[in-house]
Amino acid sequence: MLAPVPRPPGSLATRCSRALLAPRSRLSLLALLLLTAAVLVVLYEPQRLLASGWPPRTSGADAVLLFALAYGVCTAAFVPRPVLNLAAGALFGSAAGLTGAVAGTVLGAGISFTLGRYLGQDALRPLVRGRWLTAADGQLSRHGFRSMLAIRLFPGVPFAAANYCAAVSRMKYVPFLLATGIGSVPNTAAYVVAGAQAGSPGSPAFLFSAGFIVLSGLGAAVVAWRKRHGLRAAAAPARDDAPEPELVAGAR
Repeated sequence: MLAPVPRPPGSLATRCSRALLAPRSRLSLLALLLLTAAVLVVLYEPQRLLASGWPPRTSGADAVLLFALAYGVCTAAFVPRPVLNLAAGALFGSAAGLTGAVAGTVLGAGISFTLGRYLGQDALRPLVRGRWLTAADGQLSRHGFRSMLAIRLFPGVPFAAANYCAAVSRMKYVPFLLATGIGSVPNTAAYVVAGAQAGSPGSPAFLFSAGFIVLSGLGAAVVAWRKRHGLRAAAAPARDDAPEPELVAGAR
């Protein structure tokens, strides 16, 4: 019988590619990208460019499309959405501004979801432990559309945090993007109308949008408080059922 031919060891390029594609390496790349985006936002303040330095030659649908693209990139780079929504209303008015803002919201959420799914999910899923994290992961994985719709309707959860939490879960793309687009409309519209009517703060439209923003924020705080209270109440019986240390020691 012929002796088996020994396989040559993996080449240096193969070992390097495996190391670069490892979950921890991809997570490190994601952290580097997010840190770079945050630093660029602090240094250059792109929200000021959107509000005051808009290219003068662009107008109409092209301007709204360009704004939506810039909006999506800025939200993925942690620019606050309320500022961008106000800028959308000030630049394009209520109807066109809402269209560009919602499109930019979906685009920014998709960018963040993609980055989190392909660069962070494999490394972060083994760390999903504990009662709260496991419950949140199960809710997003099993009831993705409904859960994300509720998160977008009540602006208590930061936009970026919701995107990356959904990416780490097993939630699908279509429910995530669809729930983001639908659920973001009411709050986004309030800010866009406020931006469009900023020149007349006593107008009914401005007062209505400002009131809606305040009420939605209060509603989100109440929902978050009740949810936290419910989780604590559910965890209390489990702690009460635990055996006393002295009894355990005496049984031994």
